[in-house]
Amino acid sequence: MSISSAMLAGVSGLVANSSALAAISDNISNVNTVAYKRNQVNFANVVTAQSVSGKYSAGGVQGVSRQFVSQQGLIQSSGSTTDMAISGDGFFIVAEKGAGLTAADGRKFTRSGSFNVDADGYLVNDAKLYLQGWPVKANGTFDVNPSDLNKMASINIKNLGAAVAATTKLGLSANLDKAGVISAGVGAYLPGAAASMSDYAVDPTTGTKPDFVMEMNVIDSVGGSHKIAISFLKAAAVTPNTWHAEIHAIPATDVAVAGRPGQIKTGLVKFNQDGTIDLATTTLFGAAGAAATVALNASGGANPKWADALGIGAQTIALDLTKLSQYAAISTVNSVTSNGAGVGNVVGVQVGEDGIVSAIFDNSQIRKVAKIGVATFPNADGLQAVSGNAYRVTIPAGQMVVKEAGEGGAGNISPSSLEASTVDLSAEFTGLIATQKAYSASSKIITTADQMLEELINIKR
Repeated sequence: MSISSAMLAGVSGLVANSSALAAISDNISNVNTVAYKRNQVNFANVVTAQSVSGKYSAGGVQGVSRQFVSQQGLIQSSGSTTDMAISGDGFFIVAEKGAGLTAADGRKFTRSGSFNVDADGYLVNDAKLYLQGWPVKANGTFDVNPSDLNKMASINIKNLGAAVAATTKLGLSANLDKAGVISAGVGAYLPGAAASMSDYAVDPTTGTKPDFVMEMNVIDSVGGSHKIAISFLKAAAVTPNTWHAEIHAIPATDVAVAGRPGQIKTGLVKFNQDGTIDLATTTLFGAAGAAATVALNASGGANPKWADALGIGAQTIALDLTKLSQYAAISTVNSVTSNGAGVGNVVGVQVGEDGIVSAIFDNSQIRKVAKIGVATFPNADGLQAVSGNAYRVTIPAGQMVVKEAGEGGAGNISPSSLEASTVDLSAEFTGLIATQKAYSASSKIITTADQMLEELINIKR
């Protein structure tokens, strides 16, 4: 009977508009949820077979859910260095636990980048989902794999221990007074003999007092601090623009050498007539023009070496003397630069646009921890939504491929940023009004059909 089909059509209208109301309610309630993707219920008519000529049977309507997962939300600046957003295609890969992940543990995908460091040092978002990344290898690279999620692990920035950077470079900016002093000291200067400047550093009653001494701090392989000095003594006037120089340890017992106590290098430092250093004829590091390096073997090795009692590793230090000058001005050190750093602990995190997560230590060292992979799908709208503003893989979504940020169509990582919800409140409220009116109209169909059936029943009377 057509009246019955009309009533059923009204019921289908109530059901479809109820679903539309539920989707709108979800959207409005998640207007401030980070990276939330709006849902929408579209309507499709249902047609029943019309086998009897001249009569019509109502089919009604059905609601078809649609999610706009691939829609990009507005990228907004955030005050947290651990917040991040994906600008472009792709998802963060997350897991429900940090340590002990196995192939059997499920992975989820999200664009919600409101991450913070939990008590165990893991990066987790507001839904307590753990961010995954490729751990850094010993050589500073990453084992990037486009399909094997087991190559990734939950990113932890506190389980790193302390950071130490042994000194490998020293830079000097200083001036030596062209007039010099030509100190008589205790005795005449005899390079390599008992009248050396390194002897004077050990015992001022012996050796020759230098005209000028530059001290530099050196960090060893375990974060210990030592002093190495360069002592200068102006040569006789018959050899202008020439200085005797010695590199020695303070105290001398820190370094074991075959020559004078603590004396690592000895030779001449020469300057050009314009006051700039002449490295091509300088012999402080061996033959004229030799590379300006100081090499110390490990404790227990061959001389020259760090003292055996220190128990530290070998070290080669490159000295940049290009800013060492000889002008008619007082001898002075302008600056000493070094790339060494003592023991430091993690105090912060930084994320680059390439997805590399690094730990910042309080000794100014930065250490790579992991690289974030961006998962892409041919049809992101086909993913299955799960709690926590995340998604699971489905067949309609297509084959997942994990890419490096910014590569192969994957989006870039925007540090200190968050993706806003894609909900437009004005559109949702407009849809809310239309849905309410459609629901009322569908209920009116049922009321009208009921009245017509009542009339039909009353015919017998």
